[in-house]
This record gives sequence, C-alpha cells and structure tokens, in this order.
Amino acid sequence: MNLAMPSKTSPAKWRRDWRLGVILLLGFLLIAVAVNWLRYELRSYALLTHFTDPEATGPILRWESRQVTTEDVPISTSGEPIPGRLYKPAGISRPPGMVIAHGIHHLGINEPRLVNFARAMAGTGIEVLTPELTSLADYHVDAASIAAIGESAGWLDQHLGNRRVTVTGVSFAGGLALLAACDPKYAPHFKALVLMGAYADLARASRFLVTDEEEFPDGRTLKFPAHPYGAQVLVYARLDKFFPPNDLPAAYEALRYWLWEQPEDARSWLAKLSPASRTTMESLFNRQFDTLRPKMLVAIRADQPQLDAISPHGRIAGLRIPVFILHGTADDIIPASESAWLQREVPPADLRAALITPVFSHVDAKKSGDWWEKLRLVQFIAEVLRATN
Repeated sequence: MNLAMPSKTSPAKWRRDWRLGVILLLGFLLIAVAVNWLRYELRSYALLTHFTDPEATGPILRWESRQVTTEDVPISTSGEPIPGRLYKPAGISRPPGMVIAHGIHHLGINEPRLVNFARAMAGTGIEVLTPELTSLADYHVDAASIAAIGESAGWLDQHLGNRRVTVTGVSFAGGLALLAACDPKYAPHFKALVLMGAYADLARASRFLVTDEEEFPDGRTLKFPAHPYGAQVLVYARLDKFFPPNDLPAAYEALRYWLWEQPEDARSWLAKLSPASRTTMESLFNRQFDTLRPKMLVAIRADQPQLDAISPHGRIAGLRIPVFILHGTADDIIPASESAWLQREVPPADLRAALITPVFSHVDAKKSGDWWEKLRLVQFIAEVLRATN
C-alpha cells in the first residue's frame, strides 16, 4: 500500500498567505474605521433622502434608518398646555433630543414637509418633538411663539431625563427660536440651534416681500422676485390697516381661505365685502400689489417697534450655544440675505457652520442640483447630527 505523506506548506507560500491575511484584515479595519468616521455623513444622506422621498429604499437607507413611532402629547407650559407630537426612534433607550419648530402654515405640526423632516430626523436615532405654534399656524409672527419654543425645549429636556436638546427653527420660527435661545429662562435647555431659512430683521424681511429687493450687509440691494404668498400673509396679519371695521370679518375669512389654498371658499366671501374692500381683496387674490404697495410699506413702518421686539437683530450678543445656519439661495419668502446678516450677528465662537446653497429651497431640500452642492448639504447636516448626539 502506497500512502502518500501530506506535503508541507513551503515557507514562501506560508509567508504569502500570512501577508494576504494581514492585508485583508487591515483592509477590513480601514473600512470599519472609515464607516465609523463617516457614520454621521451616512445618516445625513439617509435623512435627506427620506426627507425628499419618504418611500425611498436602498442598502444605506436600511442600514442607517430606524423605525419611527409617533405619539401626540400635551406639552406643559407656564400657561395652557400646547399640542405636540413625539417621533421616537426604535431600539434606543436614551436617544438625544430635538425640537423642530414649524413655520407659517395653517396645518402646523401636520404640514407634510414638516412631518417628513421630523420622521426622517427621528430615523437617524433622535427623539423629535414638534410643538404646535398657534400664532404661526394662523399666519402671525409674535412673541407668544418665542415662549412656546423655549418651553417646548424645556419639556423635552425633562422628558429625556434632564438632557439638553437641539432646537431647529424652520422659516419664521428660526428668528423666534434664536430669541428663545438667548432668553435666560430657556437657554439652559438648548444644546445647539439650527436655523433653516430664518430672518434676522423681520422689518427688513417684510420689506423684501413688498419691494422685491434684498438688502445685504455690504450695502448692496439686489432685485429678486418675492413669492406673492408673502405679501398676502403680510396683509392678513394687519387686516385692520387695509379694510374698514365693518369688512374685517369677511376679509378675514376670504384671505384665510385663500392662504389655505381653498380659492372657491375664499371667493364666496367677496360678495360680503364693500365695493372698495372687494377691489382690495381681488388685487390680493390676483397678485396685483402695485396699488397696495405704498400702504404695505406704511404698515411695516408703523409696526417697526413690534417687529424689532421679535427680531434677533441687535439682541443676540449673549448667545452661548453652537449655531448652524442653512438657507436656500432661491428662497423667495425669506431671502438668503437674511442669513448673511445672521452670520454677522451670531458670535463667531458659536457659529459652527453656515451654508447658503442652491440645493435647498425655503424649507426643504431639492432632489436635483449639482453633486458638489449636495455633498456640502450632506456635510452640513452631518455636523448638526454630531452636535445633537
């Protein structure tokens, strides 16, 4: 019987195998380190993808997105409780927290873009609270929302076991959130602040809606067409300056339904207006502001003290938290020049990132755009996630 002896591995082959094993191990470690280093960028990509397309799927999205549950909650305040909604990521016992304050829209916390954003943010592992800001839901910007944002941050801080939270202010809520962050009553609850399409000076932002002119910190004034919706909101908040007392109830209903994008209901109130008021309302409906523009500017000047009181301009020197500023270059509600002003006013030590980009509109990300600008947006959101966690 011829039994062959097992051949011995040659030293050269053994060394080659050993080197290959080491290379494979190092490659695996490098990939693991890279993935860990880029984990917030990957979460940012997942967040932005689900923000623009909640039904999107893919390996990275499945890997970096958690299941989210929602719960409607009453938020305790110094006054009456306000409605809120919690977005809870599955599988995390002690998640970090974020308050997202909505802008001007009658749907408030039910506005679809806000819901998508809050759910996408919670999918990255953050517990998100969206408080109902009654004034903003009725197209008014006032100090009541400052207190509501600040007290919502305090409520979530306590709810999460006394841990400070990031606050994101969307659109007109951005300037109000910035003022809340500077208030000694609320500042201890803020971990970071994110401003998305915010204003620095409400009077200046209001003038833009009337004049189609952006005012920049360097003294430039550029023509840029404002969205007609903004002028309509401006009048709605000051109806008594445009309509006589007897016409105010019908004017309120007509313009309210128009802003709610229910034109048939809005026009049904025209017959209840006096002829002069009907002409004014039809001018608003038809976006014919030329005859109303002088009266709008007078109204803004008359309201200057109230607008100053709810503007961050000149009031944020005491800010002491990280701030992130995001604005779309084509924003036609609050112009991007307002974020240029904010960059000048936020204390330099607290300004962590500022991005004015064409791949962001007034309140949401765009699906199309230059890849480099999209990459910058991913990096910006990644920095927000790092500061929040």
